[in-house]
Amino acid sequence: MNEKMSVKKSIIRFKEERFHDIEDEIVTEFPMTIFVNEEEFATMVCTPAHLDEMVIGFLASEGVIRFRKDIKDFKIDEEQGFAYIDLAEGKDIHNQRDFSKRFIGSCCGKSRQFYFQNDVQTAKTSMSETKLTANQCIKLMRQMQEESHVFKGTGGVHNAAICTSNEMVVGRTDIGRHNALDKLYGHCLLNHISVKDKVLVFSGRISSEVLTKAAKIGVGIVLSKSAPTDLAVQLAEDLNITAVGFIRGSSFNVYSHPERVILA
Repeated sequence: MNEKMSVKKSIIRFKEERFHDIEDEIVTEFPMTIFVNEEEFATMVCTPAHLDEMVIGFLASEGVIRFRKDIKDFKIDEEQGFAYIDLAEGKDIHNQRDFSKRFIGSCCGKSRQFYFQNDVQTAKTSMSETKLTANQCIKLMRQMQEESHVFKGTGGVHNAAICTSNEMVVGRTDIGRHNALDKLYGHCLLNHISVKDKVLVFSGRISSEVLTKAAKIGVGIVLSKSAPTDLAVQLAEDLNITAVGFIRGSSFNVYSHPERVILA
């Protein structure tokens, strides 16, 4: 296990009517403050691995950048927990207050939903034509879980993966579910990976924020071990995203755009 992502601690476990002194793996929690053009932009509490991907994915998700080339200089001070980003010439943070300003608008001309204002500009309606068989949905979830070594050791993280129809392309782990998604987004941007034909596999609940992150990344199918919220399902319908939840064992539920999930 990555030594940055967990630490060993002596604890007491109660089991089988007795107390036992054992050594346990505990996931690491780490604050990272991001400065953009020398101004403090955000502080994230995260698992300290793949920090460059997380910062770039977060800035892209927030609409600050679109591509890696939008950053002129990028430095991370892991010891102090700071990330310093200078944007390329002509790029700036416009109306920083708008990044957290709530906005009520129509989505694709359909239902009225609550968004943050930057979400309106960065969330994309999916044009994906990718389809999965039922067995592929189950297989991808199983593969992500089997490769989640940090979760097996600590039980304290969220897991997410970008996959093709048949296998994982990249998986990331973090104590924050949004951070795990940002790491995937950043990885794809840094490595010029197209996601329009890819699938997002996720261990946590599909909230409206998670669904919006998926739309920003650009995938058309989201697979989750957990349940969605009603707003997430509405957003999935509006943004043409297939949301599949409760993938456990050999069963699951399809909540939106079921045409992308076929029997065989």
